[in-house]
Amino acid sequence: MIYKIIELAMVVLIAYLTGSIPTGYLIVKAKTGKDIRTVGSGSTGATNVKRVLGKNYFFLVMILDALKGALPVVLAKIFITAGASIGLAPVLAAVAVIVGHSKSLFLGFKGGKSVASGVGTIIALNWIAGIIIAVVWGIITYFTKYVSVGSIIALVISPFIMYFLNAPAAYIAYCALGAVYIVYLHRENIKRLIQGNENKVR
Repeated sequence: MIYKIIELAMVVLIAYLTGSIPTGYLIVKAKTGKDIRTVGSGSTGATNVKRVLGKNYFFLVMILDALKGALPVVLAKIFITAGASIGLAPVLAAVAVIVGHSKSLFLGFKGGKSVASGVGTIIALNWIAGIIIAVVWGIITYFTKYVSVGSIIALVISPFIMYFLNAPAAYIAYCALGAVYIVYLHRENIKRLIQGNENKVR
């Protein structure tokens, strides 16, 4: 029992540290010397990186953040036996990753909004659900021109997609809690949407 608790604690720690790697911050710093937290929304995510480095780096950061989200979950699914019957280890890894991305240990507990890393965790939990959510995000973002709208809607529907795909209850619960957390991280975007001054994708 103690061994399994230690095993799960290590999963959480490693996943959190992986999530904490500030991809967008490091790339912008390396390319321009700027601190991405002083630009635009102050987020370290792909959307804010685009304001500094353009769309190519937007996609690069998005992919890297998604991989950062997926890797700890995949490793937990493969190697961790504690709570395997209910998918406990991968879900704990997923939670730790998105918290790490938004509250990075290396940036004074600040970071991005965990959308790309969150989608990465969902792809690792259930690749069909993850692909559907990514496609929904892309379609909504394309037609509305708001990344925040695409992100919020895609994550809000994620628990329903998991449910209809007969995913484990732990995966559904993770998506529901993750959606609430990511909507909370987008609270300023929601205010700007209501006021009509949210930035559009160009």
